[in-house]
Amino acid sequence: MILEVTKHQIKPGVTSLHMKGSIHTGPDCRRLEHEVDELIRAGQKRVIFDVSGLTHIDSAAIGSIIRCLTSLKRSHGDLRLAGATGMLEGSLKMTKVDRVISLFPTVTAASEDFVVAPPPGPSETIF
Repeated sequence: MILEVTKHQIKPGVTSLHMKGSIHTGPDCRRLEHEVDELIRAGQKRVIFDVSGLTHIDSAAIGSIIRCLTSLKRSHGDLRLAGATGMLEGSLKMTKVDRVISLFPTVTAASEDFVVAPPPGPSETIF
């Protein structure tokens, strides 16, 4: 099945990418990384991969997810995974991805994990 990716702004500064289908070596991995690069360029650096619609990922896809995390971290952002179940969840845990990227049952739960920094107060001027 061809990978379909849909962007959703969950709240200011938090974007989810809902994925449907499967992610395999080659164009699917490049597309995923390109989507994240585009979000970073647009200033959207807190990203949730909604993987609830994925049926399969291969080892190259897992590597691509880690590269996306690295790109986001270098841009002072972060990544969460939501909706992983069954074999997909097992693959993420077996490869220990769950130790570097937090897994959540839903996009809502993942978005609540992103802390929104309060605006600076009168005595906290940022230069």
